[in-house]
Amino acid sequence: MNRGLKKIFCPRKVYHCLCRRARGPFGTAPAEEISQKKTRFTARKKNKFRPLSESVAKKMFLVIDCACEQRLLFGFIPDMSGTAGFTATDPEIAAQLYGRQNRYLKQVERALGIRIGSNGLALNFTGDASQVVIGRRVFEELEQLLKEGLPLYPPDVDYAVRIICEDSSICLRDIFLDTVFISARKKLIGPKTLAQKTYIDAIRSHHVVFGIGPAGTGKTYLAMAMAVAALLRKDVSRILLVRPAVEAGEKLGFLPGDLAEKVNPYLRPLYDALFDMLEPEHAKELVAKGTVEVAPLAFMRGRTLNDAFVILDEAQNTTIEQMKMFLTRLGFGSQAVVTGDVTQVDLPDRQRSGLLHATEVLTGVTDIYFNFFTDVDVVRHPIVQSIVQAYQAADSRKLRDLRHV
Repeated sequence: MNRGLKKIFCPRKVYHCLCRRARGPFGTAPAEEISQKKTRFTARKKNKFRPLSESVAKKMFLVIDCACEQRLLFGFIPDMSGTAGFTATDPEIAAQLYGRQNRYLKQVERALGIRIGSNGLALNFTGDASQVVIGRRVFEELEQLLKEGLPLYPPDVDYAVRIICEDSSICLRDIFLDTVFISARKKLIGPKTLAQKTYIDAIRSHHVVFGIGPAGTGKTYLAMAMAVAALLRKDVSRILLVRPAVEAGEKLGFLPGDLAEKVNPYLRPLYDALFDMLEPEHAKELVAKGTVEVAPLAFMRGRTLNDAFVILDEAQNTTIEQMKMFLTRLGFGSQAVVTGDVTQVDLPDRQRSGLLHATEVLTGVTDIYFNFFTDVDVVRHPIVQSIVQAYQAADSRKLRDLRHV
């Protein structure tokens, strides 16, 4: 790029110029048109505007064409070839659907890289044709949910976009209206992604279900909700929440108190989930009576668990022997859910994870189901999804480098 072009090259100004002169997906202009009608670009220099020469303008178009194809200078410039419209049927529903100050419209714009214009109840979608179709379908599906009486929150819009991007034929009603449990705070607990819906359906139809995936995908929380719902329906007589007492990469030393008090810090996350779903007094009463038992994995040896809903959390930190011991504790009328993240193994001395071993040994066994989650299924703060993706990319690069060694 010559010296003069560097001085006036402003992506924002060039992009707006391209939009006015768009002739194709990248907004290029024929060279003969430039020669016939002199194109003027302006640049601010010493508070004065100076028209550029025709030769510099031609060079600028050449640079822009290369930049648009390789996406090096601007990043992604949306293809403005697709348009679609949508009109809400009711003003009150439209107010909830579009959000305060069109907040939800902006969310969908950022997620899909399209433009959404609003005029009263009507929306106009402009951008890449496939993304425009997804955007319109998102609002059609969310409108149906609002008509069903389901409240709409900002995370729900993001979940809807993810689901329809993954499968445009899916009906959001089948997922969002599948309420597993209503907490003491009147919070509806149910699936928010396709993998979560599959996970819940698998728990309903299988005696042993493995939920494997990154942090924040709802593996343990949904299993807890299913367990509490089964207890209140009297499908089971008790709930057992089990977790291996493995330190996460640091030595805590000797903890004070009796045996129960020593292992209690390791089991605190399970108590948190339980108290989030039930009234504190009710939860304490269930724990005191033994109806809900929270125990370390080591306490399971030699027991037979009948008529129970058993959840093994952080299963990636079990050894092969411990996993086998746990799975063989199940008695009549019981079911088990095993959850874990195979990327966060804290076992000492590089021992092999019992969860990884189980995926190899038990695949194909009748009445055992493996449900895998990805970063798309993260339902915590949006930054968690970005963190998971960054670590996965780093692990992939490390694995690729090792293969080349």
